[in-house]
Amino acid sequence: MELAAFTGVAKWFGYQKNDGHKKLTFVLVPGTWHGGWVWKKVRNILRAQGHDVYTPTPTGVGEREHLLTEDVDLYTHIKDIVNVIRFEELNDVVLVGHSFSGLTITGVADRLQDKIKHIIFFDALVPREGTMKAWPNLGAPNYEEYEARKAKFIDGYKMDMFEDYSLDMLLSDDYPEGRDQLNRLITYHPYKQWSTELTLKNGGYDLLPKTYIRCAGQKYKASSHWMPGPAKNNPEWNWIELEIPRNGMMTHPKLVAEHFIKTVI
Repeated sequence: MELAAFTGVAKWFGYQKNDGHKKLTFVLVPGTWHGGWVWKKVRNILRAQGHDVYTPTPTGVGEREHLLTEDVDLYTHIKDIVNVIRFEELNDVVLVGHSFSGLTITGVADRLQDKIKHIIFFDALVPREGTMKAWPNLGAPNYEEYEARKAKFIDGYKMDMFEDYSLDMLLSDDYPEGRDQLNRLITYHPYKQWSTELTLKNGGYDLLPKTYIRCAGQKYKASSHWMPGPAKNNPEWNWIELEIPRNGMMTHPKLVAEHFIKTVI
């Protein structure tokens, strides 16, 4: 019944059910301050085309905000996603991460390389030597600026987006409905997901097919070269630029879904 509803929606908006390609399995991981809800439109489009799609919400954010404690860190989020893949018994996963969940999906890939078909960094941080956490290292140019933010943390560990950023960082005034949704659904985020350093034992994404999708339509605080790092101008990576905002999965879900599929098939 649910799939039939999705298929009807897809036909109405001009999406076609996937009849000619192998069914894919997607795990879409949200970025900072977001829950799995941010992928809802993309999820519905992919499911309407016959693909399996999981949009897990990591501990302490979104509908799991009540589980946020001082102990929730990067490895908690990695375990969240690892367990989805493990207990759903998924294979050949197209693993997608947004923003600083690039750290999370890299940790997942390091633990479950044999389960991952392709890894996609959606305007996300690509971890590499010297950049294995989102929080700046001691001595970095922006270290003092970030350290000063701690005074505004709720209970000493909950990061409030609106203390340091505006919605323009995610969506401009051109998308009022999306901004309203962000205002309703954005939650605090665990500081330790940013500050915990990622340690890899199996090379992370190194041996996997990998893609970087840059949201090139973002005007306010656009992602710098620091985010993609080694992904740009690298023949080992598939590089895609889309003229969409940082939260383009909300505003251009059809385009995003199409590129997820094209990247893998």
